[in-house]
Amino acid sequence: MTKRSVNIGLCGLGTVGQGVIELLAEGGDVLRTRVGADIALRHCATRTPKPEINTLGATESRDVFAVAQDPEVDVLVELIGGTTVAKDLVVAALEQGKHVVTANKALLAEHGETLFALAEAKGLTLRFEAAVAGGIPIIETVKSSLATNHVTSVAGIINGTGNFILTEMAAKGREFADVLEEAQALGYAEADPTFDVDGTDAAQKLVLLASLAFGQRIDVASVFKQGVDNVSPTDIDYARELGFCIKHLGIAKRQGSAIELRVHPTLIPKSKAIAQVDGVLNAVMINASGVGELLLVGPGAGSRPTASAVTADIAAIALSIAKGDQPSALNMGIPLAYFSTASIVDIDHVSSSWYLRLEAEDTPGAMAAITQCLSERDIGIASLIQKLDSPDVQRVPVVLLTDNASTAAIASAMKAIEALPSVGGQVTSLRVEYF
Repeated sequence: MTKRSVNIGLCGLGTVGQGVIELLAEGGDVLRTRVGADIALRHCATRTPKPEINTLGATESRDVFAVAQDPEVDVLVELIGGTTVAKDLVVAALEQGKHVVTANKALLAEHGETLFALAEAKGLTLRFEAAVAGGIPIIETVKSSLATNHVTSVAGIINGTGNFILTEMAAKGREFADVLEEAQALGYAEADPTFDVDGTDAAQKLVLLASLAFGQRIDVASVFKQGVDNVSPTDIDYARELGFCIKHLGIAKRQGSAIELRVHPTLIPKSKAIAQVDGVLNAVMINASGVGELLLVGPGAGSRPTASAVTADIAAIALSIAKGDQPSALNMGIPLAYFSTASIVDIDHVSSSWYLRLEAEDTPGAMAAITQCLSERDIGIASLIQKLDSPDVQRVPVVLLTDNASTAAIASAMKAIEALPSVGGQVTSLRVEYF
């Protein structure tokens, strides 16, 4: 039995919600051809009245739960944000037998296991392409297109605000605080930019990607986070001199039976394609057994790019409904019963190469003392820059690239270096990834 119209209930009329309405209106004929039925906006709800928005003749409510209770709605689209009301709304929709589309990465990172379990038990679809990397179709790629691959790592620029800030700092030598203020003025950063700056937003997205890629349950609290505000123009300049750029990355890697999960600024060789991804663009790099290295790049936020991902999910559900089929309830690619609880590698045991910057006296034995602190911990030096700017300067900048070393080993070496009489102040450290 086929259905001539699939009815959508839209909760939230912010920038993404408005983008969804625009794309549904513009894509009517194309969607009808591809889906085999009309996709009709049946019910809209927003807590703040927005009479200026054309809701295409849909019923309008101030109560989002009215959409969940509407018997005419087939698919509820959750775009209200947050993790409290949004969770209750998604639960209510699933309990009423409605499929759900959401762009809410915080909701799924915190309550995904509960919501996916409920959807699977009800035989319903809960799709979330727009929750990670905006308009890049990364969720469907990992879940379906790479189904026969064994994924070994996922790494990405998955926060456009942080990428914009680092791009501007690198291109123009600007300070972090100055660029952040511009990002807020341009709408790239929120009035409270904490989650963008401290890595929380990227950590939430990384949890979803890693769960899909590795088929494991992951607690968002287990992700190591270091913010983009740890990077200075000085570090960017030295990185460039050494042949690297600095990007704020989310990284998930298999390490035997365990997983590394970390979000931090990272030096990447300028020759890598992901190093060329600038501005507010996002990029996700996957290493897998079949395809090798795969890089997807595109707009990570914004009204229409994010709405494109939302409407793609709507169309996928509508296609099954229109054909008289039951949309898939394997929302994480495999049944939840096959998911195991991930063992997360303690950050102290995560190894990488390192960038170290410090100031030391240009005196005999000073460099030997620094290198001894590293060699005593079996840390080799791959490259070294010592700036001899002026004989009047008491201490000069020293920059080192190390060989592979654990977080614990590098922390111990830094503590020993900082205790040297010839060294002034703290040692700056950033990870280096060659991929």
